[in-house]
Amino acid sequence: MAKEKNKTISALRCPTCHTLVLRDDEDFPFCSDRCRLIDLGKWASGAYRISSPILDPEVLEGLDEMHRSVRGSGDDE
Repeated sequence: MAKEKNKTISALRCPTCHTLVLRDDEDFPFCSDRCRLIDLGKWASGAYRISSPILDPEVLEGLDEMHRSVRGSGDDE
């Protein structure tokens, strides 16, 4: 087994304004309550979205082939 390093995040950039925010700050990972509320508003309004399904036939065909090869190489039921 590979050794796992215990990495802790001590600072990040605020997702709203990109200001450097320390882990110990009260509003972490945001820099302020204002940025937290702006982010919440974006989620509530639908500005943030989870990507849509892949509809490209060539990509779907490649995924289907990969899925079959993975299922075929494992356990038989």
